[in-house]
Amino acid sequence: MGSTSASNGERRLTAVEKLRSMLADPDKFIACPGVYDGFTARIALGEGVDCLYMTGAGTTMSRLGMADMGIATLNDMLTNASMIANIDPSIPLIADADTGYGSAIMVGRTVTQFIRAGVAGLHLEDQVVNKRCGHLKGKQLVDVQEYASRIRAAKLARDQSGGDIVIIARTDALQGFGYGEAIKRLKAAIAEGADVAFLEGVNTRDEAERACKELAPTPCLFNNVPGGVSPDFSVKDCKEIGYKLAIFPCLAFEMVYPAVRRAVRQLKETGNVDSFDGDGRRYGPKELFQVCGLDEMIAFDGQAGGTSYQNGA
Repeated sequence: MGSTSASNGERRLTAVEKLRSMLADPDKFIACPGVYDGFTARIALGEGVDCLYMTGAGTTMSRLGMADMGIATLNDMLTNASMIANIDPSIPLIADADTGYGSAIMVGRTVTQFIRAGVAGLHLEDQVVNKRCGHLKGKQLVDVQEYASRIRAAKLARDQSGGDIVIIARTDALQGFGYGEAIKRLKAAIAEGADVAFLEGVNTRDEAERACKELAPTPCLFNNVPGGVSPDFSVKDCKEIGYKLAIFPCLAFEMVYPAVRRAVRQLKETGNVDSFDGDGRRYGPKELFQVCGLDEMIAFDGQAGGTSYQNGA
């Protein structure tokens, strides 16, 4: 039910065009809440966000019930990204694409499939295929030539696809190989066609400011992972440092974990579950379904001449 055509006949911007427009706007900062399924995406969209981020860690935990240790495959990530991107095709989705899932040919396939799924941007990293979360220790990296080849393959696939996607180059070199090597890798990725630079695991504000300056005019992305190796930079901090966008991958699952744990404990201990919003309310199925488009679906059914919901739901 989404469309790129306005009612007056003027074509609306596609999601990737919107993302590129925001990246080009000198006054715009892009803050992307991390979502991992359709429900958390719907909640964020209902709050009027202008960009979403599909977390790889959240996807792995929610779809597979396993930690982010290189377990998720292209199909796992693509299926989730496609579903989220198409809930509202007018809102850009940036998705984690890990290492690209193999050789240059696989990276090309990954990028092509993400483009066809409606994803507006993806990031590719320089870890080995059996990767792990960027805020864990012991990461292993491919050499800079192979990393550059991944970005080259991504751009080639984009050029040949007839579509578009924002390519974000991520390096995990900072932790084990130092700042100089990390910047070298990002500059190599930019030379191969990366649109955005993503230095994972920055340690200090000074380091972040230095990276943004050295990589300019390429826009830089900050990864806000509370409890990880990086400082907890706010949107205000990121703007002052020189970042153009920030992702908050833990936003949804960090909040869900204590809430669900608390509810389960209450059920075990008291036989019931209390309200969590402070005003004594509980949320019934209809209100929760409305978050996920119930009213719009009923309206669509009526417009199409359906009678299933003429007496409401």
